Amino acid sequence: MREQATDILLRPGTIDDVETIYAALLRLGTHTGAHQQIKSTADDLRTYGFGEKPAFSTLIAEIGGEFAGLCLHFPIFSTWMGRPGVYVQDLYVEDRFRGRRIGEKLLRRVAKECRAAGGVYLRLSVDTDNETAKTFYEKLGIGWSSYEQVQKIVGDAFFAFADAPEE
Repeated sequence: MREQATDILLRPGTIDDVETIYAALLRLGTHTGAHQQIKSTADDLRTYGFGEKPAFSTLIAEIGGEFAGLCLHFPIFSTWMGRPGVYVQDLYVEDRFRGRRIGEKLLRRVAKECRAAGGVYLRLSVDTDNETAKTFYEKLGIGWSSYEQVQKIVGDAFFAFADAPEE
């Protein structure tokens, strides 16, 4: 018998969930064809997500006690709006649980928690070739920003930049 959407339990991730969270992120990387880009470890998640100053939070979805998905997010701030928001770094739903609105429920809960803390927006990035995700987000009203472009610097280039003397 297929569970109904009402059988979905959403709860904050805990340090005991680190291995499950990490495995889900690896599956997400494989799903998007970017698994070779994942450099993090479960210990990184444990240290930076559940240490003294957590860099992120997770919301986990379960159905019948089984892991069904997660939303990894952290607070952000808009100087232009003068208000906080939330950045969704990773949204993942197990293949066997897709079609049950789990991703939507995770995003709505994160947005609700953000709003309760005074937040006014949600931001996320989508891989340019992930048409399924783009369609999903657009159906929820999370649109593409035509006036922004993500810029980044990573790895050795980041270290060289950060370590360069200030002039």
